[in-house]
Amino acid sequence: MENNKNVTKHIAEQTVMFATITKWILISSSIGALIGFIVALFLKLLEYCENSRTLLPFDYYYLLPFALVLTVIIVKKFAPSAEGHGTEKVIEAVHKNSGEMKLSVIPVKLAATVITIFAGGSVGKEGPGAQIGAAAASFVATLFKFSKRDRKKMVICGISAGFASVFGTPLAGAIFGVEILIVGALMYDILLPSIVAGFSAFFVAKMVGISYTYFDIAYYVTFDFNYVLIAKVILAGIFFGLVADFIITVLRAISTYAKSLKMHYILKAFLGGVVIVILTLLVGDQYLGLGFDTIKEALSSSFQDHENIPWYAFIAKTIFTSLTLGFGGSGGVITPVFYIGATSGNFFGTVVDGYIPLFAALGFVSVLAGATSAPIAAMIMAVELFGVNVAHYAALSIIIAFLMTGHRSVFPSQVLSMKKSDAINVQLGGEIVNAQATYTTRFFANIRRFLRIIYVKSKRAFRKRRRTKE
Repeated sequence: MENNKNVTKHIAEQTVMFATITKWILISSSIGALIGFIVALFLKLLEYCENSRTLLPFDYYYLLPFALVLTVIIVKKFAPSAEGHGTEKVIEAVHKNSGEMKLSVIPVKLAATVITIFAGGSVGKEGPGAQIGAAAASFVATLFKFSKRDRKKMVICGISAGFASVFGTPLAGAIFGVEILIVGALMYDILLPSIVAGFSAFFVAKMVGISYTYFDIAYYVTFDFNYVLIAKVILAGIFFGLVADFIITVLRAISTYAKSLKMHYILKAFLGGVVIVILTLLVGDQYLGLGFDTIKEALSSSFQDHENIPWYAFIAKTIFTSLTLGFGGSGGVITPVFYIGATSGNFFGTVVDGYIPLFAALGFVSVLAGATSAPIAAMIMAVELFGVNVAHYAALSIIIAFLMTGHRSVFPSQVLSMKKSDAINVQLGGEIVNAQATYTTRFFANIRRFLRIIYVKSKRAFRKRRRTKE
């Protein structure tokens, strides 16, 4: 009798799980297909506008002050939640509003981002893609009266679908959409729907005609524990962590400064655009827009391409991006992070006399992991973009960069669920922007004790050798 009950419970559980899996595969694949189509239209429009720059009788970046003014007016009047780089607002909506977002975000974010990038604003397209995807998923959930819990899941699927269809890396994009929500934890109950939505959006975008670029960095070396190379990769991870921290610091500093200026928001946006135009005239226009050509040069196996990239390119791009977003531009922050990562890897590879495309690839994914606290997605992206031969080195560099950044992120609304060192006391469960880290004296006491032991033992060994000689 007892066995029959157990069998019945077991069958009931499996039946429920089958129904749940079927439900979310159907929902997430439908959402992914819808978002893939919308994002594909966004990418096509963006490409058309970029190609139309040549029709202007003057350099396109002279339009930037007016573009920033137009962008802030559109956003403030029609959808204030579409402000900034997009992803941050989506994370906030998931944690604070059960994923509820206004449908007006889609046309406003699309228009604002296209205007910003057309005029040369240093922003990306993945943040808007994620925000558009999240808003579309939220609208579908509201339209069909899904529960708050299901709507939250659907919005996360929308984030993953948006990232996957923009990145061109369906698995990494899907995981990234889940991983950026909480630092140090993955929401396992949403993994299947997110991955299905990511693949669905990716395939639909490709069917509509979106093409993606994958990089062959010609690095086919067996992972044979080349100690010199591994030492360089470890140093690279530390360097990329510092670069990621630099991005976070500059973005926050310029945003804070822009908000502190006592002037009308229209005048402020125009001023920001003028500053960027002046900087462009001083250092060149390669730091404007998406900068995808520079990324390809950094990852190229041609030495001549590497010479075209100034050593300070990653610093300049950080400043251009911070000014664009801080003074009202609309767009994502991840594409600039890719640019900064690849060019900083180019610089590091030159310094250590390494194979530059390898270190550019490591910078591409490691700075992403450090700046966004998403190491798992970055590791998967390394495989999807650069091949499995780079994966071992990328994993080492990525995790070091992730730890080096500390408890900071380009997404202030991320929830912190882990501390990166036992020597640091930090409050968990709140937004990462409010994390106040303090350092335990026990850690430094242990370091001091360890060094003293080494000193005492070395001193004894030295005395023993001297006695032997005597």
